[in-house]
Amino acid sequence: MAYIVVLNPLIIATVKDVDGQFIADGLNPNVPLVAAGTAFVAGILTILMGVVGRVPFAMAAGLGLNAFVAYGIASQMSWEAAMGLVFLEGVIIAVLVMTGFRVAVFNAIPAQLKTAISVGIGLFIAMIGFVDAGFVRKAPSAPALELGIGGNLTSWPVFVFVIGLLLTAVLVARKTKGAILIGIVTATVLAMVVEWLTDSGATSKENPGGWMLNVPKPPALDQIFGLHNPLALFSEFDPIGAFSSISVLAVILLIFTLLVTDFFDTMGTIVGVGNQAGLVREDGQMDRTREILLVDSIGAAVGGAGSVSSNTTYIESAAGVGEGARTGLASVVTGVMFLLAVFLSPLVGVVPHEAAAPALVVVGFMMMTSVRDIDFTDFEIAIPAFLTIVIMPFSYSISNGIGAGFISYVLIKVAKGKVREIHPLLWVVAALFVLYFGMGPLRVLLGV
Repeated sequence: MAYIVVLNPLIIATVKDVDGQFIADGLNPNVPLVAAGTAFVAGILTILMGVVGRVPFAMAAGLGLNAFVAYGIASQMSWEAAMGLVFLEGVIIAVLVMTGFRVAVFNAIPAQLKTAISVGIGLFIAMIGFVDAGFVRKAPSAPALELGIGGNLTSWPVFVFVIGLLLTAVLVARKTKGAILIGIVTATVLAMVVEWLTDSGATSKENPGGWMLNVPKPPALDQIFGLHNPLALFSEFDPIGAFSSISVLAVILLIFTLLVTDFFDTMGTIVGVGNQAGLVREDGQMDRTREILLVDSIGAAVGGAGSVSSNTTYIESAAGVGEGARTGLASVVTGVMFLLAVFLSPLVGVVPHEAAAPALVVVGFMMMTSVRDIDFTDFEIAIPAFLTIVIMPFSYSISNGIGAGFISYVLIKVAKGKVREIHPLLWVVAALFVLYFGMGPLRVLLGV
């Protein structure tokens, strides 16, 4: 999960708000400060998840959510107001947990549809791994994606990814303890050697075969440690500022979009990682669901207050589960490591995407293995399960896949005259997703 300490600042610390300011009222990006804040908030919340939730689920700034905050919200208001909306969304979702609504929705989902969510997330994070490493890319001529550059694997960074993937796969197949970590460390060292020999540099339009995120070079001794006060960011959010920047209806729609995405991305992650850890029972339920969802909801509010975007239960927790993590102790250890990363953020940036991405692909495979529990001879569940699984990676969104599955499940049950088999809450959730998918046309219609 260490990559989020690098990736989150690159998304939210380098984007200007509507006033032309960067986070922390700066004229220039303050990446180290946001990196320290990202690690600090993730550390505190992950420890809280371990102590209160007692599960091996780690937390950090949610990918996708941070991009929406940066490009979809801060473009309309100040960063302080944008983070204030994230804070408000966290408070609202915490109330839904306290009233039992969020837990009730979680328990209302059919077991096989939950399994489909797990499988879909496996494909989704494998796709993230392939894309982050540059193994597959957006094709200028083909309809969607292509292999490498122009259909060929010709770059040295991709070579590092392939070697890392093969090594990790072999270690996992041999049931080697620490297989994923060994793969990441080995691939990182290989990346440094390859960069030293080839001088591949960073990727760009002129150099498409470069490293996708950062150039892997050993840091100088004076760059290993760095001290940035993450608490400084807690004075940078304004929970009511958005209402003076845009219309009340626009604020409500933005909060609703944040809430739906956060709500169901987390649900999908909990189901996926919980299945991998063997924490989900045969009836599809899981112990301490309310405590887990409450901590996750607090994460959204704290992430907004800390100006690092909404923190959510992380799908990469499956990497720890894949190595045997089954209790909250794993989360406590992970949280402590995040707190240490506050002081070691320059060192965290040494690992390139090409060295970390093989772990995502292998973990994606592990999560896909539960597909055997779906009855594909029963079309009433098979079609919603299929849509859930494929739409996640194809649309690059967990929420989109879940929404498609819920809507199609309800529609098929109605069409077959089995309305009584639909849990009342699924009607509500399906209706919310219809509104979610119609958000764009609704904004155009209302002129907001």
